[in-house]
Parts: sequence; C-alpha cells; structure tokens
Amino acid sequence: MYEREATVVTAPQATGPTAADPNVLIDLHRSNDIASRVCRRLLNRHDWSRLRLILDLIVLYVASCLALVGFGRLGDVTSSRWLAGTFPLIVVSAMRARRAPDDRLNASILDTLAFVLGVVSLSVMITLSIDSVLGGTHALGLATRLWLFAVVYLGIARAVLLSARRRAIRSEAFATPTLIVGAGVVGSHLAHRLRAEPSYGMRPVAYLDSDPLAQAENPSIPVLGGPQDLAAAVAQTGARHVILAFSGEPDRVLVNTVRECQQIGVGVSLIPRLYESINERTSLDHVGGLPLLTLHSIDPRGWQFAVKHLLDRGLAGLGILLLSPLLIAVAIVVRLTSSGPALFRQRRVGRDGREFDVLKFRTMRVEPAGGHRRFEPLDGMAPGGVEGVDRRTPLGRVLRDLSVDELPQLLNVLRGDMSFVGPRPERPEFAARFAIDVARYEDRHRVKSGITGWAQVHGLRGQTSIADRVEWDNYYILNWSLRLDLRILFLTVAEVLRFRDSGSLSTVQASEVLPLTDVPGPVATKRRTSG
Repeated sequence: MYEREATVVTAPQATGPTAADPNVLIDLHRSNDIASRVCRRLLNRHDWSRLRLILDLIVLYVASCLALVGFGRLGDVTSSRWLAGTFPLIVVSAMRARRAPDDRLNASILDTLAFVLGVVSLSVMITLSIDSVLGGTHALGLATRLWLFAVVYLGIARAVLLSARRRAIRSEAFATPTLIVGAGVVGSHLAHRLRAEPSYGMRPVAYLDSDPLAQAENPSIPVLGGPQDLAAAVAQTGARHVILAFSGEPDRVLVNTVRECQQIGVGVSLIPRLYESINERTSLDHVGGLPLLTLHSIDPRGWQFAVKHLLDRGLAGLGILLLSPLLIAVAIVVRLTSSGPALFRQRRVGRDGREFDVLKFRTMRVEPAGGHRRFEPLDGMAPGGVEGVDRRTPLGRVLRDLSVDELPQLLNVLRGDMSFVGPRPERPEFAARFAIDVARYEDRHRVKSGITGWAQVHGLRGQTSIADRVEWDNYYILNWSLRLDLRILFLTVAEVLRFRDSGSLSTVQASEVLPLTDVPGPVATKRRTSG
C-alpha cells in the first residue's frame, strides 16, 4: 500500500483591499448607515403613502395591460384602450378618497384584501358608467377581466407591502421613536404594551411628566422632565411621534404641547378620556367648535348576537356531521392507547355566570385515586397548559399540538353553551378568584364563551397574564362584529397550521402590569385582597 502524501495548499495573498482593511470597514459602515436611513425614511407614514401610491399605479397598469392583451374580442379598440388606461386612475382615486385599513397600527391583511375588493368593484362600475355616458361599446368582458386582474394583482401587492412593512417595523432600528406624555398608570401600561407588541411599530424612548408615578420609572424609559421640555426631549431622543396619555397637567398645557409638536414636525396621538367605552363604532361630530364623540355599543342580547348564535349552531351541526369520521376515529384511538374515557369533562363558567361541562378529548393519563393535587398558578397568571406533573400521553401531545382535542366542543356550541369565538371559559374556583383580583374580569360573562378568542390568537394561551387576557377579551366584546369573528377564525387556523404549543408563553408577562386597585379600566391587575 502506498501512503498518500498530504498536500498543503496555501491561499494566495490578497493584492487588493480586504475586509480587514479599515477603509473597507468604513465604507461598509457608511453603506449600511445610508441604507438604514433610506429604509427609515421610506417607512415614515407620509413617504410610505407616496411609495404605495406609485406601486399601486404600476401594478394596476400592468394588470390593465394584461387584461387588454388577453382580451381576444377587442371590438372597438379605441374604447377598450380608453377603458384600460382610465381604470387604474379611477381605482387609485377611489382608494385615496378614504383611509385604507393598512394605514392603521393594527393593520390586517384580511381587512386590506376586503378593501381592495370593494374599491376595485366600485371602480369597475364607475368606469362602465362613464363609458356608457360617452357612448362606448359596453365592453363587459373587458371590464370583468380588468376587475379580476386588478383584484388579484393589487391584492397580492398590498398584502406583500403590508407584510414587508410589519416585518420591518418590528425591528427596533426601524420602529418610530415615541415620547409618552404622562408617566402614570395608563402611560406606563401604554409603554408596556408597545414594548411587548413591536408590531405596532412604536418604540417608547422616554416619558414627559412633571409628577411621574414612582412605579412607572424604568431605566430603559427615563423621565426627561415635563411637557415644557418637549423640544429638548425630541432633540435628545430623536423622537418622531408623541402620545398624550393621562397626566396631572392642565389641558391648556397639553394643548400647547400639541401645537409645539405640530411646529417641530412631530406626529401626535392621544388616549381619550373614558377610553373603556370607546369602540370602533364611535362617531365624531362637531357642535360649533367642540368635537362630540357619540358612543355606539352592541347589545350582547340584541339581534346581532342572535344571528351570531344561530350561525354558531348551524355551523357546529354541519361541522359535527362532516367531521364525524375523524371524531369517532380519535375517540377510538384515545380509548385504545390509554386507560380512561375518550372525553374529558370539566366544569367551566359561561354566559351570565352559568356553569356547564366543557368537552375535550382526553390527552392525559388518568390520575390514581387520591393523587389529585390542587394547582395554584403564579400570581397574576392564568391556569392552563401543563399544570404540575406532565401527564400527557404521546397521542395527547399530538392532539394538543394540532388542537384536535378541542373538537368535541362543537357539541358545546350545538347545545348553546358556547360559541365559536368568544372569551375562553374558566373553572369556577379560578373565575371567583379573578373576579376579585382582576379589574373588569366579570365583563366576559356578558357573552358566550368561545372555542377560540381574541386573546388566544395573540398568544395568550396556557399560563399567561390573566390581566392581559381580560384586556384583549373585553376589546373583543366592545368591538364585536361578524367580520372580527371571521378574522379570529382565520388567525386561529393560521396558529394551528404552525403547530404552536398550546402552553407557550406570550411575550406579555404578568409581572410587568402595575398592581394597582384604582385603575381606570382593564389595564392592570387589582391588588390581592385575600390569600
């Protein structure tokens, strides 16, 4: 045998500039800095609106050209070209006539697609009407193609833009530096929410308050004086937005603060008084020079919820019928793979405080007699997920990961105990405790409990903050609509397809919520009065 001689290969010496060259490092740093500045400027609300307008026009003209090229029977060529050339301008004008849903902080892709569908449909009708008045050829075939191409192309473009912007503003480097005027309970909760939910795109950098709350002081969010120090705080932090939360300053001082923000080119938002009663149906009017907000609430016992419950029962019956082979198969496998019943029953508190048995497929081993220990969640946290010793069976882990264990609750919906969407029901002993510990907890009992809810699709599943669950659930009740229900159902499907653990912790921690009793609304946990 011959030994193979090792060959040593030496790298050729670099003759040009390398990454270790200080000049190259400086150039790379400058390039990255320029790119970051350009991205931050494009993500600015006004510049982003201009960029989106340009892209909308490009996409719409591409869609019009494709619709025109693929239209075999052009008929009157001049009229067809006129329709295809005018249609994008009408669509853009209609979109600019009202605020788009993707301009909001909590922009939704579903709302954006619905907005595109509505605007494009209206624009097609306007285009055909103008063509008819001018004596055109009534090219319904071309108008249909314009509608189809525009909905698809513009919908995809808007969805991609919204996703890209949301991904970018989640980065601290591209989030908008924000000053909060008011370092009280509401101001500190606002800062906590903005930090816990970076998708809002606002990064709190400092408070302005002449008399800050001691518990609101945070080394990462300092108090830089009072509202009179606004200009200096903006210069020091680079803030581009100011939010007026509750503070002890008189209104005339805050009005001057708003005017100063407008003078130096800083955006302004405010949290209104009585915010616990303001929902998306609130309308703005004026009496002379005074703004007048009119509150429009939804009655949980009104006809809208009656329609919701009727749809719930109908869809639950249909779901049980369609999924009956799966339900039977899972029940059989549960019985064969571990001892115990196929279904797990547990008392929960629903609408009007009425108790009922919630149904699930059993996912854990049955405890031996006398082996049950009462579970005590951490202070400020909700129960759920794995409580104490992990007794999940191998099949149970799969059922939980796929949320298949929740399917028997279709029977609860069919019987009228639950709804598809609503606050998750809690065990009686915990519901009684949270009613004392958490502000406005019992408001959830105005509506039926749900298989999924607004809190769950925001990651508040398992042992997470009960105060944050209450906040999200009360938002759902206050702003309920069938559209919101559909949005929650779509988000739930997305969560299931990602195979997320039902006991995963949210980024919102209960320890970060101020434990005060005199909190206006659901923004904090009450101080424990017992135990």
